[in-house]
Amino acid sequence: MVVKRQRHPPKHEQTRSISYRLPEYIINELETEAMQKEISQNVLVKQILEKYVKWDRFADKIGIIPVPKEILRILGDEMKGDEINKIIDVMIPMIKDWVMFMKGNYDLKRAIEALEDYMRASGMTSDHRIEGGIHHFIIQHSLGIKWSLFTEYLLKQIFHQFLPNITMQCKTTPNTTIASIALGAEFSEHDY
Repeated sequence: MVVKRQRHPPKHEQTRSISYRLPEYIINELETEAMQKEISQNVLVKQILEKYVKWDRFADKIGIIPVPKEILRILGDEMKGDEINKIIDVMIPMIKDWVMFMKGNYDLKRAIEALEDYMRASGMTSDHRIEGGIHHFIIQHSLGIKWSLFTEYLLKQIFHQFLPNITMQCKTTPNTTIASIALGAEFSEHDY
């Protein structure tokens, strides 16, 4: 069986050139960062602006605040199964509100895309692979087993809202959750 990665929106989008006047220290920092990442300044600025457009401009409006990863790791170590379920029960309607605000509607595709935007903005590694009609959502958070279980339960709840008759299979390690579900070979969260 061939495994392929989920394609994201086409990279050959229509573009146009514009100019901005920026303080020299910002330009110097951007040049240094681009050099360290071994990418062009244009690519770096595009990444920064995409992150702003897809996530940062909404974060404060929906009540998201940055929390150090080590604090989340410690909090996760203390979570019990019933506490995880209670948190998820509170989060599900919040996620619905967030997705509706950010994406203009609430359906499975927009929910997945919003979660991907969140993970990218949070620095989590994620991937979406397709094997036949099975979609594998791979999330690497490096926060411990409780957060892996949290991620598994949350994804199961979200998918169950839209596909109550389809079972999601999950594999977890202390750092990674892989959620696998039959969505069909043509399913794309970016096509709505």
